[in-house]
Amino acid sequence: MASPLVEELLAGSALAMARAISILENDSPDAPALIDALHPSANSGYRMGITGPPGAGKSTLVDQLTRLYRNAGQKVGILAVDPTSPFSGGALLGDRVRMGEHFLDHDVFIRSMASRGEQGGLAARSQEVGDVLSAGGFDVIIFETVGVGQMELDVVSAVDTTMVVLVPESGDDIQLMKAGIYEAADIFVINKSDRPGADRLHKLVEQLLDTKEDPAEWQVPVCQTSALQGVGVAELRSHLERHRAYLRSSGVQLEKRRLRARRQVESLLAKQVMGAFWTAKRLDALEDGLDAVPPYQLVRTLLDTS
Repeated sequence: MASPLVEELLAGSALAMARAISILENDSPDAPALIDALHPSANSGYRMGITGPPGAGKSTLVDQLTRLYRNAGQKVGILAVDPTSPFSGGALLGDRVRMGEHFLDHDVFIRSMASRGEQGGLAARSQEVGDVLSAGGFDVIIFETVGVGQMELDVVSAVDTTMVVLVPESGDDIQLMKAGIYEAADIFVINKSDRPGADRLHKLVEQLLDTKEDPAEWQVPVCQTSALQGVGVAELRSHLERHRAYLRSSGVQLEKRRLRARRQVESLLAKQVMGAFWTAKRLDALEDGLDAVPPYQLVRTLLDTS
């Protein structure tokens, strides 16, 4: 029988969702049972990720997209991953500060999560928080990465559609050359396109996309926006909906969700196996052998220790 918290969450209670996310973030003993109980409803929402360098206007784009989806009658959940406070361990930036317009909208749920040292752009529990928002009845779930200067690629495995946001005059020529960046995007967004250099960057991205050795069935579009003015955001939403339709018709969405589930299980297994592995005896063996025993030999010794 489902717990009262799960029942309230499935009924769409914002308070229950907030409590459930806190359980996950705090690594509570109740977290495994919660996620297992929500599993049947965990994949009902459409997940999109938005990543890019600091100052690219990601939050403003999220705000504008949220407005468009709400105008279409869809519920929107937003997970904004922020840098971690060195004092409290919490998120440095406030979600209500950046997206105050949607604060009183009961069909928009915004949560800031601290990255807590994760290097891939998402917080450690982001995937499971997405499950909570999906089970809570949100049609669209937006993951906004921390934006630490590198393109965070964890978001690719967490979502159905990945948007990579670039801006003119910010060194994006170099960013684009980094391995995996242009391959990660389902949609490229040139934001702040009212600035000089936007057209040149647009052409550069298209040229890089043309160099792909194995062109995929989905042709990655390059969309120019000026999020502050709301210019081009409707076109971006159109590209998102086209990609969503492609995912469904091609079966790629099912593949992505299976891969997402596999990685989640792998991560949980690794965490639990490592937690069970480090007995006091093994820790003593590690400390005793660090200076005197070659590393591979030490690993074999540790694995042989009963």
